[in-house]
Amino acid sequence: MHARPFGATGLNVSVVGQGTWRIDAAAREAAVAALRAGIDAGMTHIDTAEMYGDGEAIVGEAIRGAREEIFLVSKVVPGNATRRGVARACEQSLRRLGTDRLDAYLLHWPGHHPLEETIAGFEDLRQAGKILSWGLSNFDVEDLDRALRIAGPYRIACNQVLYHLGERAIEHAVLPWCAKNGVALVGYSPFGSGDFPNPASPGGRVLAGIAEAHGATPYAVALAFLTRMENTFTIPKTGRASRAVENAGAASLHLNAAEIAMIEAQFPRGPRPRTLPML
Repeated sequence: MHARPFGATGLNVSVVGQGTWRIDAAAREAAVAALRAGIDAGMTHIDTAEMYGDGEAIVGEAIRGAREEIFLVSKVVPGNATRRGVARACEQSLRRLGTDRLDAYLLHWPGHHPLEETIAGFEDLRQAGKILSWGLSNFDVEDLDRALRIAGPYRIACNQVLYHLGERAIEHAVLPWCAKNGVALVGYSPFGSGDFPNPASPGGRVLAGIAEAHGATPYAVALAFLTRMENTFTIPKTGRASRAVENAGAASLHLNAAEIAMIEAQFPRGPRPRTLPML
């Protein structure tokens, strides 16, 4: 599995990881099997959150016996993101996950509690060894600038944002900001949350043609496109072991310039929106 440096953590992390939003919609046994198949295929970057229902517990079961090889990420909801609230929420996540630490802990989206408090809470956890690093999610450039002013350089490990073929808004400003400031960009919902291009559409046919040339799936081609730049990562979710293995194939799929241009023509970046798209 291809890995690259993950922000300021100093660690190499699998470029294609595993998301777990709504993974509890699948049968628990199948969900655990899918995560384990992904881990066996090299997708050791696993993302979850306290608001994902039974997601953290499912991840905890899936990583049992393999914790040392996992880059484990969870997220705190803004309502819990006071200095003390971050500590309480983290302890609860650790219990559900059955581990003593997180590799990265993120603020799920900007909230009403002062960001200074949230970051202070993150730093408390980092100094206590409960987390290796901390980051953000759904932060636009203005909020990223504010976080950088508070924390200083090389403290923000990542920014997790919506990024798929039909939603490339982050390429206008957020992605360049992250690249400039040494922050990993993690794209969530890379298949568009059920809105993946129809195989009969022009874009779907382009993906299928490129996939055939590489002996891969259109989904793997999409993941390869979304991680084509050096500081980008992606976290597709699946409840099926076979799909997890297919997704892992994207890490070794290298698109050439002509293929990238073909995909960009079918799925243009579009104008910069007023607000950052998010789910």
